[in-house]
Amino acid sequence: MNQTSKDIFMIVCGAFIFAVGVNYFAIPNRLSEGGVIGVTIVAHYLFDWSPGTVNFVLNTALVAVGYKLFERHVTIYTIIAIIFSSFFLHVTVSWGESINDDMLLSALFAGLSVGLGLGLIFRAGGTSGGSAILARLANQAFGWTIGKGMLIIDIAVIAGSAFIIGQERAMYTLISVYVGAKVIDVVVEGANERTAAVIISSSPEEVMEAVKNKMARGITVLEGRGGYTQSQREVLYLVISRYEIVPFQKIVLDIDPNAYVTIHPVQEIFRKGYKGR
Repeated sequence: MNQTSKDIFMIVCGAFIFAVGVNYFAIPNRLSEGGVIGVTIVAHYLFDWSPGTVNFVLNTALVAVGYKLFERHVTIYTIIAIIFSSFFLHVTVSWGESINDDMLLSALFAGLSVGLGLGLIFRAGGTSGGSAILARLANQAFGWTIGKGMLIIDIAVIAGSAFIIGQERAMYTLISVYVGAKVIDVVVEGANERTAAVIISSSPEEVMEAVKNKMARGITVLEGRGGYTQSQREVLYLVISRYEIVPFQKIVLDIDPNAYVTIHPVQEIFRKGYKGR
């Protein structure tokens, strides 16, 4: 398959898993969600409306308003995600059963399924529709970041749903949304999640050689100057996977126990051939 076919296949799979998370775990246990799907679930509780129909109507309206906010291919993928997620929400509406004796388990699996489904959609290059569009509009109107906008929208919807599902289930819903957000991060980044390391050592050459020989990693050498001592020294910079952090630390500290090392997550890397999609 070409890349477009793979992306669409991933979106369809993600839409199905997302719908199962909503209809198999969330709705039967009277939990909610954040964003537009949360409004969809509350409408189902109040009026017994089909989640698929409500999801399609709300998201279609928001895409019509905010389609200019995204690139063309993202808009097309988002429309495909909305169509299939709405379809699967409609056909899986009665699949689940209540697990009243373990609400935490229901919340965890709801978050896991919804997060996995949305993560596949995001990884393919689409969006979930409603919340992402509202967050972009809030960014233009109020200057909020996209993350802040989505967080505020999710909290507002969950807080409102507390009047329908009760405070206890609203709190379980917060757990579900948190788990879902973490799963999305894992799916989108996958095993390619990267971490940047900055090393200031009195033995930079030895550290470089050890890292290159034992980890097969290249290192960038920066020219640094101490702010207090004004002394010149080399600063080493490299990017590794999260699984390489422990062996990397051992390599550096074996050579220079007094080395100054900072490690922080990398949001994204842009370089052809560095990381596959």
